[in-house]
Amino acid sequence: MREPLMVGALQLPTLGMNATRLEFYLKNAAQRGVKVMLFGEYVLNHFFKELDTIPLSMVKEQSNKHIEALKKFANDYNMIFVAPIVKIAGKNRYKTIVKISPKSVKYYTQQILIPYKHWNEKSFFDNPIEPLKAPMTFSVDGYKISVISGFELHFDPIWEYISQKKIDLVLLPTASTFGSHNRWRGLIKSRAFIHGCYILRANRLGEYKEDDIKWRFYGDSMLVNPNGEVEMVLEDKESMLIEPIEKNMVIEHRKAWQFDKELRIRNAI
Repeated sequence: MREPLMVGALQLPTLGMNATRLEFYLKNAAQRGVKVMLFGEYVLNHFFKELDTIPLSMVKEQSNKHIEALKKFANDYNMIFVAPIVKIAGKNRYKTIVKISPKSVKYYTQQILIPYKHWNEKSFFDNPIEPLKAPMTFSVDGYKISVISGFELHFDPIWEYISQKKIDLVLLPTASTFGSHNRWRGLIKSRAFIHGCYILRANRLGEYKEDDIKWRFYGDSMLVNPNGEVEMVLEDKESMLIEPIEKNMVIEHRKAWQFDKELRIRNAI
């Protein structure tokens, strides 16, 4: 039987350029044996509606400074960080998720962006529109881990890849607002149960005001197990979630419910 894997999620508003506050949390996480730490969306950068007023050079500087800081922390604490970050290339802005380990830095470019009138990341960023491919996947101590954006949680083809690869843990950074707690909890619990995996969600904190409407990012970061049960949840304050995940629970869930088996014998996955 594999040992449990300690994972963490940081629930924060947008960070400034000073890494002192971040180091406080990461030092504590390292002491508790955390191997993988997840950040919410728009924590390393400002919310995308605020980015429109910031010169690209400043956004690039902010992103690069956070990358360098996390590279150092990855080496200092032997930890893997997964964090949404805005990548600047020329005059283009890309919404990506970076994975930083002591050995490498890798990017996942978000494949499906929010397209709505009030929240139109699709038109703001320059992410390409192309056929879907497998999300970023990596292994830690025998656990298979996948990374998707919050919006991509809604799309079945993304989850087909997760089923095919027998993923143990899905990392889900979000920036959820407008009192959508129950909807997000329901979606996350359903996905975890149907696909037999853990889901770790990190949701940002903070506020954005537009046309006298206040957008409140409410936290509610959580770890949900393969049985669709919330193992740990944060409230609406700055804090850190640290919990173990267990390979045996994933294996037992899949044996008991056999969802993947029934699809495979029909060549559905």
